[in-house]
Amino acid sequence: MTSTPSTLDAIADANGRFAVLAMDQRGSLRSMLTKAGQSAEPADLTAFKVDVIGALSPLASGVLTDVEYGVAAIRETGALADGVGLLIAAEPATKAMHEGEYLTTRDPERDAAWVRANTGDAMKFLVYWDPDRAATGDGPDLARIALEVTGEVVADCARAGVPSVIEPLVSFAPGRELTRAEKEAAVVRSATRLAPLGMDLLKLEWPGGAAECAQVSENLGRVPWALLSAGVAYDEFVERTRIALANGASGIIAGRAIWGEAVTMPGIERRAWLAAVAVPRMKGLIDVLAGIGRPWREVTS
Repeated sequence: MTSTPSTLDAIADANGRFAVLAMDQRGSLRSMLTKAGQSAEPADLTAFKVDVIGALSPLASGVLTDVEYGVAAIRETGALADGVGLLIAAEPATKAMHEGEYLTTRDPERDAAWVRANTGDAMKFLVYWDPDRAATGDGPDLARIALEVTGEVVADCARAGVPSVIEPLVSFAPGRELTRAEKEAAVVRSATRLAPLGMDLLKLEWPGGAAECAQVSENLGRVPWALLSAGVAYDEFVERTRIALANGASGIIAGRAIWGEAVTMPGIERRAWLAAVAVPRMKGLIDVLAGIGRPWREVTS
């Protein structure tokens, strides 16, 4: 495979760490707005993204959003602050399923060239999978398919020189009940199995604690990772961020822990709340990043 060198500098801060704002929710954002009693038409999703990104991107090293409701609007309105990198979600908005389990697919038109054409600096690809799932009977080998499809995404990005950011979320067959510790252990195994594909960055769920974060960092070798917030309370996410950064993570790619409550508010109230609450939250996380965390170039060297 002929590849073009890629760099994560566009979505990292001057120290090589990630303070990326996640605002790529589509169906889940619609559900959050609806549950909160707010209108959730396409224009409402776009307005929400413009407000959140306009308020928080001046503090971020990068912004993760989608082409359906985010990219064009934030470019047209100037919501994306100058000099802030753009990470574009490329996974299909509607996920394929097989008997209640996720079947990983990719849209061949949403490739690295498509990211560039949409003014993106990097591609994010989400994969729901169970890293321990064994093939059964005549059904598809869902874990193998997840690895193969993700590998195709990474290879395409490498050829084009577009950084690949892979977001694995562990997901299990209906009826399979796991304890919190078991799920967190699966997060570690998920990252470990995916790392040989050679993505530029992994966006990971909380793996369980300091020892588990250190294990992830060791197992990933030269692949840096950033912690996602998964909608936990802000204070809890700050603590998780401290632990992850102290044990080898290179930053955060976070959304709902910062701006989650904004879904309950209409436009004017929402913008005031973002300025009063979400901005200080983002600043607090950046303060944590200023002191700890491995620069991504240090990890890859």
